[in-house]
Amino acid sequence: MNAKMILTMTAAVAAAYVCAAAPKISRTSGRNAAAAAAAADETNGKGPKVKIDTFPRMGASCKLSAPSIPGGSSIGPVFTKKRDWIVLEAKYQTYLKRIEQLTFTWHVVLETKTATTKDKEARAKMAPYSYFTQTTTYFNIPRGTHAASVCLHPSYLEQYGEPRAVGLVITDSEGNVLAGDVDSQIEGIVAHPKTIEKAFWNDPDVMNKKDANGEPLMEQRQGLLDRSKTIWALVNPNDYELVLQ
Repeated sequence: MNAKMILTMTAAVAAAYVCAAAPKISRTSGRNAAAAAAAADETNGKGPKVKIDTFPRMGASCKLSAPSIPGGSSIGPVFTKKRDWIVLEAKYQTYLKRIEQLTFTWHVVLETKTATTKDKEARAKMAPYSYFTQTTTYFNIPRGTHAASVCLHPSYLEQYGEPRAVGLVITDSEGNVLAGDVDSQIEGIVAHPKTIEKAFWNDPDVMNKKDANGEPLMEQRQGLLDRSKTIWALVNPNDYELVLQ
C-alpha cells in the first residue's frame, strides 16, 4: 500500500468520525419552530400575556332577559312585561402560567333613538348619546380562556337605548396596556383605531361635540355594573375570575 492510498484512507476515517460526533441538526418545520419559540417566550414572560378572542356584541345582540328562579318570591312576578338587560361579554386568553391581576376598563355609548320607552317628548330632550364607563380588576388569573362582562339594568335600555359603540382596554398591575379595541356603529367614532390612545373617549372633539344649538351630543351617565354585582353573576360563574373589591 503506497503513501497516497494511506493518506486517502486516513482522511475518510477522520471525516466519518467528525460527522458522527457533530450535533444533530433539528428538522423541525418553520411553523413548529415558531410555535416552540412562542411557547418559550410565554414561559419566560416575553410573549403576549393577553389576547381578546371575542369582542362584545352591540345592538340587539347584547339584549338578554334575566334568569329567574321559580318559587324565589312569595308575591310572584310584579312587572309582567318582558324586560331585557344590556349584557356585554368578552372572551379572552391568558398565556402566562398565572397573572397577579388584570384590569378591564369598559367604555360604552348608548344611542337614545333606540330606547324602547314610548315617551318621545322626554327622549327628545335627551342628548343623542349616553356614555358609560366601568373598571373591573380580576386577580389570581391562571393560564387559559376566561370571560369578562358588564351589564346595564333594563331601565337604561328603556330610557337611553342600545349600545352603538363599545371600547375595552386590558391593563396589568402597572397600568401597561396588554390588549384593547373599539367597535362602533356611530359616525364620528372610529372603530379599531391604530392605537388605543386614539380611542373616542380620549378625543375631546368626540366627547365634547355639540349640535347646531350648542347642546351636547353626548352625556356621561352612571350605572354600568360589573357582572358580579348583578343577577348575571349566577350564570356560568366558572368563566369569570375573582373580582378585586
